[in-house]
Amino acid sequence: MEPGVIVTLLVTGVVVGLGQGLLGVGGAFVMVPVMVAVFTGMDIPTDAAVKLALGTSLLVIFPTAVFSSWAHHQRGAVWWKASIVLGIAAAAGAVLGATLTSRFISGSVIKVVFGAVVILASVRLLTSKLSDAEEDPDMNPLVWACCGFLLGMVSGLLGIGGGILMVPVMTIVLKFRMHRAVGTSTAVMLFSSSAGALGYILNGLGVSGLPAQSIGYFNFPAWICLATTSIVMTQVGAWMAHRLKGDILRITFSVVMLFVGLSMVGAFDWLGWP
Repeated sequence: MEPGVIVTLLVTGVVVGLGQGLLGVGGAFVMVPVMVAVFTGMDIPTDAAVKLALGTSLLVIFPTAVFSSWAHHQRGAVWWKASIVLGIAAAAGAVLGATLTSRFISGSVIKVVFGAVVILASVRLLTSKLSDAEEDPDMNPLVWACCGFLLGMVSGLLGIGGGILMVPVMTIVLKFRMHRAVGTSTAVMLFSSSAGALGYILNGLGVSGLPAQSIGYFNFPAWICLATTSIVMTQVGAWMAHRLKGDILRITFSVVMLFVGLSMVGAFDWLGWP
């Protein structure tokens, strides 16, 4: 890779790690467009470039989720029982989602639908009254499993960790406290990101025209650049998250969601904005 590309990926990793630690989101909405631009600049066909970016993005999310969940665990913000149930179900959904995207579904259609859902979820999160209870809510693990499977499938379909939808679902539907939702979300991404990445790797084996040092739809040089800086920044993000009040964290998350949703439905392109 050229030095300019390496620097771009390293800086992108900083943003990804900060978002993971602070808000419990994987940062794929930043990584994927950057990697698509990098891969298409290497004369990789667009369809392969998008799938390569999705698979690599998911495997970047995994190590950042490891360090981020540990940082939140040390602050008592990860509910491991919920994380394991949600995570196992999310892993199954992620494999299915990755397979569907790799083989059958147009990414452009899913992108617009996902963007619309994110916009609605951001408005709902901003206007809803969140739980202020000190104790964790009672919940049937079957409900967790159903939510986890659906969130995991979205994760695999779009090459994201799922936190951009996971946190609103945890706070609005499952009644988690905001800090608890952010911390638990990072732990669930251990399962969803690794399973989704495996799906892209397996479905990309034997595909021709991929860049050197790729295994299926996973590119090692891009991964090492992004993971290097993102892992460090997860610790900074987690430190910041626990110094913000729940309402401030909720507003910040809602604004990020709104931006991502508008970007995915093409609102900024329509307005002629960068």
